[in-house]
Amino acid sequence: MIRRTRLSFPLGWLSRRAAPAAVLLVSILGWLSVAGAGHELSFYPGYYPQEIRIETVAPQSAGAMLQKGQLHAYVGGDPLRGRSDPGDVRSVESLGGYLVLTFNPASPAAADRESRCDAARRIARALPAPSGPYHFHPYPVTPYDPDYLDHFDIAQSRAQEYRATAGATGSLKLRARGPLADKLLAGRLGAAGPQWDAVLEEVDLGDLLGARRTAIDGWLGPPWLKAGWFHAYLLHAPTIADQPGGKAVEALYQRLVSGEYADLAEQINLERALVSGLIGGCERVVLGYTLRRERFGAEFSQGVENIAYDSQAGFNSPIFIRTVKLKDFPWNGWLRLGIASKPTAAWNPIAGFSDPVGRLMWAGLGDPALIPAPYGGGWVDNRVTPASVTAEPAGLAIPEDALAADPATGALREVGKAKIARAKLTYRLRASAFHDNTRMTAADAVYALSFAWRWGARRSPAGAEYDPAVDASTAVLRRSLAGFKLVRVDSEVKKFSDMSFTYTVPVFDVYLNAAINPAQIAAVAPPWSAVPWHVLALMEEAVRRGLGAFSAEEARRRNVPWLDLARDPKLKEALTPLLDRFVREAYVPEPLRRFVTADEAETRWTALREFVKRRGHFVVTNGPYQLTRWSDTAVVLEVFRDFTSPLGVGSFDRFAIPRRAYVARVETRPDRLEVYPEIERVEKFLRDYRIIREPLGSPGADEDRADIPACRYVVVGAGGVVAAGVSRDVQGNRLVVDLKGRLKPGRYTVQVALSLGDNDVDPLIAAAQYEVEGAP
Repeated sequence: MIRRTRLSFPLGWLSRRAAPAAVLLVSILGWLSVAGAGHELSFYPGYYPQEIRIETVAPQSAGAMLQKGQLHAYVGGDPLRGRSDPGDVRSVESLGGYLVLTFNPASPAAADRESRCDAARRIARALPAPSGPYHFHPYPVTPYDPDYLDHFDIAQSRAQEYRATAGATGSLKLRARGPLADKLLAGRLGAAGPQWDAVLEEVDLGDLLGARRTAIDGWLGPPWLKAGWFHAYLLHAPTIADQPGGKAVEALYQRLVSGEYADLAEQINLERALVSGLIGGCERVVLGYTLRRERFGAEFSQGVENIAYDSQAGFNSPIFIRTVKLKDFPWNGWLRLGIASKPTAAWNPIAGFSDPVGRLMWAGLGDPALIPAPYGGGWVDNRVTPASVTAEPAGLAIPEDALAADPATGALREVGKAKIARAKLTYRLRASAFHDNTRMTAADAVYALSFAWRWGARRSPAGAEYDPAVDASTAVLRRSLAGFKLVRVDSEVKKFSDMSFTYTVPVFDVYLNAAINPAQIAAVAPPWSAVPWHVLALMEEAVRRGLGAFSAEEARRRNVPWLDLARDPKLKEALTPLLDRFVREAYVPEPLRRFVTADEAETRWTALREFVKRRGHFVVTNGPYQLTRWSDTAVVLEVFRDFTSPLGVGSFDRFAIPRRAYVARVETRPDRLEVYPEIERVEKFLRDYRIIREPLGSPGADEDRADIPACRYVVVGAGGVVAAGVSRDVQGNRLVVDLKGRLKPGRYTVQVALSLGDNDVDPLIAAAQYEVEGAP
């Protein structure tokens, strides 16, 4: 099996088109030159493009622009819908959403569970055969969800049940909502009036996640943002909230998000029980899922390469901005992205940047603590590294001088004596400069954590310091964080060619009241901020004075503007004298009195004032790109080549060509499973590559750790999941799953899938029957 596409590699120094930018950058970096070294510096901070232009382009125009090289990629949609990739255009696919059938609670035809479930099966079978982006799959956890292996047997059983049902809509009156539903129900409607039994509609995944995918400073969502069980909860919970089983389902959900389980097997059983409870009454039924196709230009010279994307967010994700590269530029170049919509959300890093354009902007402007694993359900280190994780159900002692927020006021206080936590994480922060040329310190991370309580905790009597968007986005953090402590500030020295760079690394211990899955726990409460404390404090003061609100919801409630740090001239006019006052007073917010001196505060406020004079806006972050200019239909971001940042060109290249592993066969032994993998290898040559599939351990193969797949397994017995885990035990050309002494006598089904490079997307799942002697 061979797949071919084009891949470009630097064949020399910059092309003529890059020469002006190269001259400018060389002049900037001249002070870094080493006399007599004669070598090109091997480290370039930031990511490949020197400039990113995001512009509104109608889909009907974008296809031609891609083929002519006028756009490098089109984000969020398919401008060539229904067509295969033409010429030098390529595509990627990600989970788009769900096709769902929702019954009318007032309909006599859907008055009980049996009638609803039977109608759903008949309607599903009556729909035309799936084609294009729609895939029949009557279960809410899909192959594009990282936890699909955990639900595989249930999903397969449900699909067989639906296929065995004769298809007919009978006398049901159905409504269609959206283009896909219109296409599938064409000619079979009958609910034009007020009487209807069910509505068929496509639910977009981005719309479903809504504010949960909105950036809140340094966080990108709850730890389980990409989990299928979480999506199922968002899809179905509103329809069963008032049903008899609604409270039981909510209790299961709270156990999952609180880490109230003993091990991975119990966690999976809770997830399966949650989904079963959500769909059991058939108030709403998932009939299938849709895939989003996005296109990019891959022309030999004018195109882009090194494309990484998210399995659920596609191009509109942090990973795309951090890998995409113009082919004729070893680094640098002008990247041009098209998107269908205009900017509508306010530009503020707390509850703004929430529309498609805003999310794409924030992927470049903001540098989150961690980013979602592009092809899995875990998280990838970005600006923090969890150096160690210690979990203890019996409790870990929290140091007396660790800090925690006072729930009543949001103020930081020492936790005091005899406080315990269930888990401790030690984080190493990769501090660097902000766009206003101030340097990040531990105070920025401390202020971001305290912000969650000041603006996310609802108090009585209600005050001005509350926003429901902050509440929703920081609920997991506030529920889980028991305390945190700045342990020390380290210095790290890294050498690149003949140069050495010293980086500042604050080290925090964070104590949690939850012992969540190790793959997710690092994302619960990372001590980090993408925005400097002085910008956060200025925004807070603006909201207190009624100049705006962080979120659209709160802005409507208070009848004030949605806080926009760039495009609101009235806000700029109001904040300028306030900024001058903070400079004079060397203002330090109360939570930072022990962390920031007056001199440091004066330096911060002065730098921000100069930045605003120079740039004309207040959007200051430590992200790889900075806001340069904008109009109603276009935004330009300029790279921030900051040598105090340890991340640079190539930091995430390992995700650019997602490889897969396949189960060739499974052999059962009395005490183990032996899984024989086939893996994909990449062979590169000039500007091309090809992917070859061959067995692990093939003669002459130059294998390294990156070629060893992880074997994920779930053991299902009569009562549910009895064991689960991941094996990386390689013995020759096979992976071994050790089951010795782990299972009681009986018969089991073991579900196995392989992940290569953390790629869990659409896995090939093998099921093997396994018996432990002594079964009756």
